[in-house]
Amino acid sequence: MRRHPRQGEAGREVSDDASDTPTERGAEVGRRIGVGLMYGLWKPRVLGAWKVPATGPVILAVNHSHNIDGPMVIGVAPRASHFLVKKEAFVGPLATFMRSLGQVEVDRSTVDRTAITQALGVLARGGVLGIFPEGSRGDGDFASLRSGLAYFAVRSGAPVVPVAVLGSTDRRGRLIKGLPPLRSRVDVVFGDPFEAGDGSGRRTRAALDEATVRIQKHLTAHLDNARRLTGRQENAGRPAGH
Repeated sequence: MRRHPRQGEAGREVSDDASDTPTERGAEVGRRIGVGLMYGLWKPRVLGAWKVPATGPVILAVNHSHNIDGPMVIGVAPRASHFLVKKEAFVGPLATFMRSLGQVEVDRSTVDRTAITQALGVLARGGVLGIFPEGSRGDGDFASLRSGLAYFAVRSGAPVVPVAVLGSTDRRGRLIKGLPPLRSRVDVVFGDPFEAGDGSGRRTRAALDEATVRIQKHLTAHLDNARRLTGRQENAGRPAGH
């Protein structure tokens, strides 16, 4: 999202309840499909999955450098999750399929109230919401965060679990250039959950800006730690194919 949801900051227009909230059953089906695909095509190494709270609302904040990052986390996370996915990915039959798996379509060019309501509905139900806080695919280093993650975290009170996906851009596959080499290792490191808000309950623009700064510090620190744990420090910032 490019800006703070107008008026939704104070909860006047955006509701936590929605009849079209993505279903937990759909997300669980998506998780099972993800398990088969991710472990079948690559060799995920998962660290810290036990840190994800077993119950209650949770936000997974994932770095984003490759298209497989979302499906990878869906497949290896200990709980079924609903990711905010750009509307451009919802094309043709794939759109219906993704919605059936509990994923949330979001229009990044505006304040998408439908997506906001659905995402808040997931958290209000005690579900897991996955967000790429950088907004779009990039270096995956959490260098530039948008305000969406802070809004959902402060509004819902859900803890944020940082997630680092490493290795998805190290090399290009020979058979399919757009994917990592088949059976190559991809590391997924889950961090300690933290509260994004300051405990005051404020949802003002200033409070969200402060929460965004707080979130970025946590996510950057987690990414640095994940690189040390996995021995991937030497690959930081290295483009695919090099």
